[in-house]
Amino acid sequence: MHNFSSRPTWIRLLLVNGNPDGIRIVEKANWTGVAIVASRADFKEVIERDELGRPGVYVLTGESKHGSPLIYIGEADILYERLKQHNFCKDFWTMFVAFTSSNEDLNKAHVRYLEARLVKLAKSANQWEVENNHIPSIPKLSEADKAYADYFFNEMLVIYPLLGIDAFEDASKNHKKHKDSELLYLSQRGAKAKGKEVPEGFVVMKGSLARLEVIPSARKHIHNLRNQLISRNVLLKEKNRLVFMQDYRFNSPSTAAAVLVGGSINGRTAWKNFKDITLKEIQKQK
Repeated sequence: MHNFSSRPTWIRLLLVNGNPDGIRIVEKANWTGVAIVASRADFKEVIERDELGRPGVYVLTGESKHGSPLIYIGEADILYERLKQHNFCKDFWTMFVAFTSSNEDLNKAHVRYLEARLVKLAKSANQWEVENNHIPSIPKLSEADKAYADYFFNEMLVIYPLLGIDAFEDASKNHKKHKDSELLYLSQRGAKAKGKEVPEGFVVMKGSLARLEVIPSARKHIHNLRNQLISRNVLLKEKNRLVFMQDYRFNSPSTAAAVLVGGSINGRTAWKNFKDITLKEIQKQK
């Protein structure tokens, strides 16, 4: 789990072609790292950039066959060569984010270290499907190189969420500091759960109970999402229910509620606090 500083942070975002969804260059004050962000539609243009001729670590993001977010993490001596391979060989991805160093201090050992730590963190957080089958071993670095790589790693973790990538964030990080009075509860259709609204969506907490069966009228994406969570051991069958084995973050309270009850439901009215006040009413009062 990454602990973010509470101090203000200065980040510069360059829209290369003026389009907020196009090629973006992201830099942070007092850091030599630089992120290159692009959609697959802009691949032909972005692949010519000088930054991609350096060593770096990258992620490919897209949607899995289950409809859930999917990520692949890699490293390369020359970023554009590896990304060109993925453009031909991997179909799922729609966006990539590559990190390199503006002063070319990042070397092969550093990027292998960064890749291994990112894969390990994404697998541990278990919030996205991870395309990587194995966790690479973390290479041994000198004390100085490890300090540099760890600093680079922590700075990357500040930038990923700004780009919509929360695959490396432990879902429990937000709610542990909150009081019980801020928790929300759902108890209907055989489900019994507690959760918390967070800036990134909605967290269902470990130990929550979901209905075992999906109702016939449930949308396909709810079927797929539940099956995917079962395959990743986020949900485990115990007797006549499914149990959340970890805190898990959904993109909305309604998606969280739908997975719990096995069908469509308005999460803003289904989730209530200990005073029986709905999330919808709580949001109106803010």
